[in-house]
Amino acid sequence: MADEIALPRERDTALGDRLRDRRKALKLTLQEVADQAGFSVGFISQIERGITVPSLVSLVSVCRVLKIDVGSMFQQPKSEAPVTRSVGRTVYGLGTMTGRDVTYERLSAAFPGNVLRSTLIHEPPGYWSEPMSHEGEEIFYIVEGALTLELDGERMILETGDTAHFPSTRTHATWNHTNATTTVFHTCTMDVFGDGVPSGDPDNSLVVTRAADRRPSEKPKLNKGNTK
Repeated sequence: MADEIALPRERDTALGDRLRDRRKALKLTLQEVADQAGFSVGFISQIERGITVPSLVSLVSVCRVLKIDVGSMFQQPKSEAPVTRSVGRTVYGLGTMTGRDVTYERLSAAFPGNVLRSTLIHEPPGYWSEPMSHEGEEIFYIVEGALTLELDGERMILETGDTAHFPSTRTHATWNHTNATTTVFHTCTMDVFGDGVPSGDPDNSLVVTRAADRRPSEKPKLNKGNTK
């Protein structure tokens, strides 16, 4: 398990303060930011007032509208190495309410042309993410615990070992309905690390696999007549 915590650079409301100051500098209303980012006015207002801590993906969407680098909002680890180790890997988050905020561990590296962005997401009990949709596609793999995934208004429970793969253009949200932290291995093609914007237009589909239904494949039989 990682043992280092990276938190926002200032107090809880500093993130909201900086977003609000930037919005006003651009002469944008709350409604305009909300419409362009794909969220409600109430959600944007709560972020600015320090009432709500957005998810990483949500913050990226807001920063795009405000034309600022998401990395300027908080201390985010950078990685060019192809391998990360569980011991010493930085755990970072957007809030300072220990035990109540979502935290992340970066798994994927940054290199020219890379498209996949992977993190371990640790969602605390009771956490709800805001409904969102954006470009790209993503995969959830439940490492530990359980999670409710809402996709286009339909809810499904993912247990340990279950996966979900869908286009991110579908409106999605998550809810940790359990009384313990749920850990999710999350991979997406959205530029959540500022490594370059990927391209692609996945079709509108959903694939969910259950751990109980997956079976190890048979080992291929050797053709003894061709040993070269």
